[in-house]
Amino acid sequence: MGEIIAVCISARKGERKKDVGEGLLIKGEGLQGDAHAGFAHRQVSLLAMESIEKMRAKGLEVGPGDFAENLTTRHIDLLSLPVGTRLQAGPEAILRVTQIGKECHDRCAIYYQAGDCVMPREGIFAEVLKGGRIKSGDSLQPRPGYRFAVITVSDKGAAGEREDKSGPLLGELLLPWGDVERSVILPDERDALVAEMRRLVKEGMDAIFTSGGTGLSPRDVTPEATLEVVDRLVPGIAEAMRRESYAATPRAMLSRAVAGISGRTLIVNLPGSPKGVRECFAVLEPVLDHALETLTGRGGECGSA
Repeated sequence: MGEIIAVCISARKGERKKDVGEGLLIKGEGLQGDAHAGFAHRQVSLLAMESIEKMRAKGLEVGPGDFAENLTTRHIDLLSLPVGTRLQAGPEAILRVTQIGKECHDRCAIYYQAGDCVMPREGIFAEVLKGGRIKSGDSLQPRPGYRFAVITVSDKGAAGEREDKSGPLLGELLLPWGDVERSVILPDERDALVAEMRRLVKEGMDAIFTSGGTGLSPRDVTPEATLEVVDRLVPGIAEAMRRESYAATPRAMLSRAVAGISGRTLIVNLPGSPKGVRECFAVLEPVLDHALETLTGRGGECGSA
């Protein structure tokens, strides 16, 4: 298991960073207080202590932060991680590798101060998918990347009369766990929903999330379509979502959403509104890791592109 041995920041770009021992990773930004935070896809930089020790062997007096890396690591082969690998940093934060090394067109202050710069050759860069506090001594390890599909169920959405906001929101919420590889908008037609879900299961999606069609309207048929596809129910998911949503509105008891398993694919019905999607996903979030690991048998896997 890899380890974070230093958390480093600097007030300006192109200079050595100072090990501050701990920090806050902010989603879509980087390390709070660091000059490189918010820098496109290179939000966080990582360099192995093993790489720094190569420079020490040349007689250079260098240590964590001297090559402008945010996180100095140990016991994890950073260069072997493919772009797209998700990394669990500490108990909360999740990073995604976006770049291996970089091309330096000009000599920076690091090069002139240290006499060499190993960062362009052996450093990697990542974006923050999920924020959280990190500190020296925290673990850093690859995590599985899952394949997701999202089906927005809406007559108006399928006809182009209403913008789909729930589908893109689900894609954003699911990023720490994996990528949405299929996203479709379908009308409230049971046969079409059944056919699409079966196709996605056959394609090997790890989970399918539907949005909409779970109410009392005669055209709300998402639960019936889902029941036709799944082999086993997971009633606790829908029960928990209804229970927690009821605290916000009594109308939650009218939801007929279901959740179940088809083969090795988890299928979960969610509400049609972005607000409902966000609230119900928050209920599912604490158990999603365990559910996917158990269902797919990939809990011990390293992340992959």
